[in-house]
Amino acid sequence: MAFGPHLLLATLEGLVTSAVLALMALGLSLVFGVMRVVNVAHGEFYMLGAVLAWWVSSLVSGHPAIGFLAALVIAPLIVGAVALVAERLVLRRLNYNPEATIVATIGLLYIIQQAALTFYGPDARPVSPPFNYRILLPWFGYSGYKLAIIGVSILLLIVTWLVLTRTRAGLIMRATQYDRETAQAFGIAVDKVYAGVFALGAMLAAIAAVLIVPISQAHYLMGFDPLLLSFIVVIIGGLGSLRGTVVAALLIGVSDGVISMFFSPTLAKIIATMLVAMVLVFRPSGLFGTAVK
Repeated sequence: MAFGPHLLLATLEGLVTSAVLALMALGLSLVFGVMRVVNVAHGEFYMLGAVLAWWVSSLVSGHPAIGFLAALVIAPLIVGAVALVAERLVLRRLNYNPEATIVATIGLLYIIQQAALTFYGPDARPVSPPFNYRILLPWFGYSGYKLAIIGVSILLLIVTWLVLTRTRAGLIMRATQYDRETAQAFGIAVDKVYAGVFALGAMLAAIAAVLIVPISQAHYLMGFDPLLLSFIVVIIGGLGSLRGTVVAALLIGVSDGVISMFFSPTLAKIIATMLVAMVLVFRPSGLFGTAVK
């Protein structure tokens, strides 16, 4: 292929990465934005979603789409329940202290990882995509499922934005984010808000994993790279900013796809790290974030 087709292919692959990364980073950003908790175990919630997707789909017979849809519903709910239990038993008892919760979520990371290794095993296992239709472009055919990932991600991001900006639940979350003490004074159950946000963040990571696992594989060590990229996206975009998360995910995902295609994946990671350093130096709150008070 000539330069044009290569660039189109790299851009499409980058958009798929951006779509999944935006969902993953949005969960991380919401948790920090509302709770001021850096959830180091976020990547393991992603991994757990992929492992559960394999488990659920393997239990469902018939067309692969049935197993996939079942996994898309069940896996995030289970991951959300695990996150809710972790919030109740660990984070709440630490009173959401920033330093203590970092250590606690590191411990949670290893607990989830080792539980997956024990019950799931060390092998990487595929999940069948719900369909295998290919879109014929002028130069090549492209996976219709990958384009569906982009569409589903956009839909979920729009729904999240509507919930945050147009519903009472979103208003309560934003009020808690801006001033916890004042929210409590007005009768808002801050502990319940924190539990819901932590579970929601984990569920977004699990949804991202379920979407990506048919073109990847479920493995108990798959959470590290998405966690690292999510931190990069959140730092560049701004903690707690939905707009910043989407813009930064597009920037990182598309640049990673293009640079990896024409140069090397290592150079893409170097450039992403340099972007983080520049943002931290010149705009510590991120491109669209606000300074933490």
